[in-house]
Amino acid sequence: MINYEELEKLGLDTGFSHIAPLKCSTIELLPEVRQMCEANTCGMYGKRWSCPPGCGTLEDCRAKINQYQAGILVQTVGELEDSMDGETMMETEALHKQNFYAMEKLLRETYPDMLAIGAGCCTKCETCTYPDEPCRFPKKAFSSMEAYGMLVTQICKANDMTYYYGPCTIAYTSCYLLE
Repeated sequence: MINYEELEKLGLDTGFSHIAPLKCSTIELLPEVRQMCEANTCGMYGKRWSCPPGCGTLEDCRAKINQYQAGILVQTVGELEDSMDGETMMETEALHKQNFYAMEKLLRETYPDMLAIGAGCCTKCETCTYPDEPCRFPKKAFSSMEAYGMLVTQICKANDMTYYYGPCTIAYTSCYLLE
């Protein structure tokens, strides 16, 4: 049984701004989100095992998610000087990823088979082996919520987590599926 109070404390101690329980039954995988990945605005489509098409079809992703019933959502929220403050956006993203890795390490002690789904592509390896060789660390690699076809705003709303904190803010959201 998941103790959400303990997980919230752990998440806040790790550095996240917000933590919320996640019901896996609320996770919808949308083809239109995957199509946004195919547009390759981030430049990672087809370049990593954690990104489409390397992370599998939506059906493959659904099969992985269906192994879980509950988890947690985590967020890192940054305050921007203005809407063009790219430096703080990148700093907030880096902080979120640092927190994500730290929390993942702590959670694996209790939930060794959890599924960590991040914000942005996996950066566990300096160079991904995709597509020439298998992933070196398939149990440690993670895909983004978008790579799985998740619309982050919908997942947050369905699980009572705020997504938009007002002008001049940015929120990075990830999740851990635990049981």
